[in-house]
Amino acid sequence: MAEGQSPLEQFKIVRLINMCVGGASSVDADGKYHCSGLDLSFTNSALYMVVVIALITLFLTASMRARALVPSRWQSMAELAYEFIANMIRENVGNEGKKYFPFIFSLFMFVLFANVLGLIPVPGKFTVTSHIIVTFSFAAVVFVGVTIIGFVRHGLHFLHFFFPSGAPLWTAPVLIPIEIISYLSRPISLSVRLFANMTVGHVILAVIAGFMVKVGLLLIVPGTAFLVVFTGLEIGIACLQAYIFAILSCVYLNDAIHMH
Repeated sequence: MAEGQSPLEQFKIVRLINMCVGGASSVDADGKYHCSGLDLSFTNSALYMVVVIALITLFLTASMRARALVPSRWQSMAELAYEFIANMIRENVGNEGKKYFPFIFSLFMFVLFANVLGLIPVPGKFTVTSHIIVTFSFAAVVFVGVTIIGFVRHGLHFLHFFFPSGAPLWTAPVLIPIEIISYLSRPISLSVRLFANMTVGHVILAVIAGFMVKVGLLLIVPGTAFLVVFTGLEIGIACLQAYIFAILSCVYLNDAIHMH
């Protein structure tokens, strides 16, 4: 991070290609872009999403192209990711969850690559999962999807999910609102957890890097060592958050399929 630059500067969304649909666009004296219609500008956030998808496609395609009996390192990594998600679905959802493997696998890989890519110290780096609108969009897709699955599989009987079987009837006025609030808070907790961890971690890294620039050679050795260790910790957190996002999606999917 450059000296004097805010640690929050790395989260700024920048328009790369201006696109205004159904209206007029203009740039004011301060250089701000205005669109009277639908602003579909291509931003650094969109660019990094494209890069993430391209990297995942390249990784899986290149890793599995040879399909060797004795796998290479890259093929072993791809197979490990495949087995990891397959076992996660099998343990948390059961055999009925196999049909949802492509979705959970794609979700896990995207979050994982987006988290790790944002830690690479290159100019203009951007972490798409550090924005709540992105993480909430993913969480909302999971939430809406499992809710639809629940109603498709169980019909109106899915509403019994909000009143646990065996509970006394007189507890319904208390339990039902609690269960509904808990259910509706799922996309919020799922998205905020990922967003908060990515944001806080990147801010701390930026602050440490900025501090090292100011102290100069005085603490360069211990400062660099601490920065390397903390970066390693952030990589671990990035992987852990991808795992948590995927496994909670599996838990919600299991609730929709098997209910209580």
